[in-house]
Amino acid sequence: MKKRILLLITLCMVSFAFAQETPETKTTPAPAPATIINVESLPHYVELKKRINLTGVVMTADKEPEFPGGMALFRRKFAENMEVIYAKGKKIDTRVYFIVEKNGYINNIAAISNNKDHAKAAEAALKKMLVRWKPALVADKPVRYLYSFPLSLQKY
Repeated sequence: MKKRILLLITLCMVSFAFAQETPETKTTPAPAPATIINVESLPHYVELKKRINLTGVVMTADKEPEFPGGMALFRRKFAENMEVIYAKGKKIDTRVYFIVEKNGYINNIAAISNNKDHAKAAEAALKKMLVRWKPALVADKPVRYLYSFPLSLQKY
Protein backbone atom coordinates (compact mmCIF):
# COMPACT_ATOMS: atom_id res chain seq x y z
CA MET A 1 0.00 0.00 0.00
CA LYS A 2 2.79 2.38 0.90
CA LYS A 3 4.52 1.62 -2.39
CA ARG A 4 1.37 2.44 -4.36
CA ILE A 5 0.87 5.75 -2.55
CA LEU A 6 4.53 6.64 -3.08
CA LEU A 7 4.24 5.71 -6.78
CA LEU A 8 1.07 7.80 -7.15
CA ILE A 9 2.69 10.83 -5.49
CA THR A 10 5.79 10.45 -7.68
CA LEU A 11 3.68 10.27 -10.85
CA CYS A 12 1.74 13.39 -9.85
CA MET A 13 4.95 15.30 -9.15
CA VAL A 14 6.49 14.24 -12.47
CA SER A 15 3.38 15.27 -14.39
CA PHE A 16 3.42 18.69 -12.72
CA ALA A 17 7.12 19.11 -13.53
CA PHE A 18 6.55 18.43 -17.22
CA ALA A 19 3.42 20.56 -17.34
CA GLN A 20 5.37 23.72 -16.53
CA GLU A 21 5.96 26.04 -19.44
CA THR A 22 9.62 26.55 -20.28
CA PRO A 23 11.09 29.77 -21.67
CA GLU A 24 11.71 28.07 -25.03
CA THR A 25 7.99 27.34 -25.49
CA LYS A 26 6.76 30.79 -24.54
CA THR A 27 5.87 32.98 -27.46
CA THR A 28 5.83 36.73 -27.37
CA PRO A 29 3.63 38.64 -29.74
CA ALA A 30 5.34 40.82 -32.31
CA PRO A 31 5.35 44.49 -31.37
CA ALA A 32 2.49 46.40 -32.90
CA PRO A 33 3.41 49.07 -35.40
CA ALA A 34 3.39 52.61 -34.05
CA THR A 35 0.02 54.27 -34.09
CA ILE A 36 -0.25 57.99 -34.24
CA ILE A 37 -2.34 59.18 -31.33
CA ASN A 38 -4.27 62.31 -32.07
CA VAL A 39 -2.68 65.19 -30.17
CA GLU A 40 -6.08 66.85 -30.00
CA SER A 41 -7.17 64.17 -27.53
CA LEU A 42 -4.78 65.50 -24.87
CA PRO A 43 -6.51 66.95 -21.81
CA HIS A 44 -4.45 70.16 -22.07
CA TYR A 45 -4.63 70.47 -25.87
CA VAL A 46 -6.14 73.98 -25.98
CA GLU A 47 -3.48 75.37 -23.64
CA LEU A 48 -0.67 73.50 -25.39
CA LYS A 49 -1.72 74.75 -28.81
CA LYS A 50 -1.34 78.32 -27.56
CA ARG A 51 2.10 77.70 -26.06
CA ILE A 52 3.93 75.26 -28.32
CA ASN A 53 4.08 74.29 -32.00
CA LEU A 54 2.30 70.94 -32.38
CA THR A 55 2.68 70.67 -36.16
CA GLY A 56 3.75 67.19 -37.23
CA VAL A 57 4.08 65.89 -33.67
CA VAL A 58 3.59 62.22 -32.79
CA MET A 59 2.99 60.72 -29.36
CA THR A 60 3.86 57.13 -30.23
CA ALA A 61 6.68 55.85 -32.39
CA ASP A 62 8.36 52.63 -33.44
CA LYS A 63 11.30 53.75 -31.33
CA GLU A 64 10.77 56.39 -28.65
CA PRO A 65 13.36 59.09 -28.02
CA GLU A 66 16.18 58.18 -25.65
CA PHE A 67 17.96 60.40 -23.18
CA PRO A 68 21.74 59.78 -23.17
CA GLY A 69 22.30 57.49 -20.20
CA GLY A 70 18.67 56.37 -19.95
CA MET A 71 15.49 57.61 -18.32
CA ALA A 72 16.73 56.98 -14.78
CA LEU A 73 19.52 59.49 -15.41
CA PHE A 74 17.01 61.91 -16.97
CA ARG A 75 14.81 61.75 -13.86
CA ARG A 76 17.81 62.27 -11.59
CA LYS A 77 19.13 65.25 -13.57
CA PHE A 78 15.64 66.76 -13.73
CA ALA A 79 15.24 66.40 -9.97
CA GLU A 80 18.65 68.01 -9.41
CA ASN A 81 17.68 70.98 -11.58
CA MET A 82 14.17 71.36 -10.15
CA GLU A 83 13.83 74.22 -7.72
CA VAL A 84 12.05 73.35 -4.49
CA ILE A 85 8.67 75.07 -4.29
CA TYR A 86 6.95 75.76 -1.00
CA ALA A 87 3.26 75.49 -1.62
CA LYS A 88 0.32 76.61 0.45
CA GLY A 89 -1.96 73.90 -0.90
CA LYS A 90 -1.90 70.23 0.02
CA LYS A 91 -1.17 68.81 -3.46
CA ILE A 92 0.24 70.24 -6.68
CA ASP A 93 -0.22 68.36 -9.94
CA THR A 94 1.85 69.41 -12.92
CA ARG A 95 2.11 67.91 -16.37
CA VAL A 96 5.31 68.69 -18.26
CA TYR A 97 5.30 68.60 -22.07
CA PHE A 98 8.23 69.03 -24.45
CA ILE A 99 9.08 68.10 -28.00
CA VAL A 100 12.13 66.06 -28.92
CA GLU A 101 12.89 67.37 -32.40
CA LYS A 102 14.11 65.34 -35.38
CA ASN A 103 17.67 66.47 -34.62
CA GLY A 104 17.39 65.23 -31.01
CA TYR A 105 17.23 68.56 -29.21
CA ILE A 106 14.45 69.55 -26.82
CA ASN A 107 12.21 72.37 -27.95
CA ASN A 108 8.81 73.83 -27.08
CA ILE A 109 8.67 73.25 -23.33
CA ALA A 110 5.38 73.75 -21.48
CA ALA A 111 4.33 72.81 -17.96
CA ILE A 112 0.67 73.00 -17.03
CA SER A 113 -0.20 73.03 -13.35
CA ASN A 114 -2.60 74.23 -10.71
CA ASN A 115 0.39 76.16 -9.29
CA LYS A 116 2.18 78.66 -11.59
CA ASP A 117 5.43 78.62 -9.55
CA HIS A 118 5.70 74.84 -9.79
CA ALA A 119 5.09 74.98 -13.55
CA LYS A 120 7.79 77.65 -14.01
CA ALA A 121 10.25 75.65 -11.93
CA ALA A 122 9.60 72.53 -14.03
CA GLU A 123 10.12 74.46 -17.28
CA ALA A 124 13.33 76.00 -15.93
CA ALA A 125 14.65 72.58 -14.89
CA LEU A 126 14.14 71.23 -18.41
CA LYS A 127 15.75 74.27 -20.01
CA LYS A 128 18.90 73.56 -18.00
CA MET A 129 19.11 70.09 -19.56
CA LEU A 130 20.21 71.00 -23.06
CA VAL A 131 21.56 67.66 -24.21
CA ARG A 132 20.94 65.86 -27.46
CA TRP A 133 18.56 62.90 -27.29
CA LYS A 134 18.33 60.05 -29.77
CA PRO A 135 15.26 61.12 -31.75
CA ALA A 136 12.08 59.07 -32.05
CA LEU A 137 11.77 56.96 -35.18
CA VAL A 138 8.76 55.99 -37.26
CA ALA A 139 9.57 53.71 -40.19
CA ASP A 140 13.28 54.39 -39.46
CA LYS A 141 12.84 58.15 -40.03
CA PRO A 142 13.23 60.72 -37.24
CA VAL A 143 10.03 62.47 -36.17
CA ARG A 144 8.97 65.24 -33.79
CA TYR A 145 7.89 63.51 -30.59
CA LEU A 146 5.72 65.05 -27.89
CA TYR A 147 7.01 63.75 -24.58
CA SER A 148 5.07 64.29 -21.39
CA PHE A 149 5.34 63.25 -17.77
CA PRO A 150 3.47 64.02 -14.56
CA LEU A 151 4.89 65.75 -11.50
CA SER A 152 3.22 65.75 -8.13
CA LEU A 153 4.07 67.57 -4.96
CA GLN A 154 2.29 66.30 -1.87
CA LYS A 155 2.44 68.26 1.37
CA TYR A 156 2.11 66.18 4.52
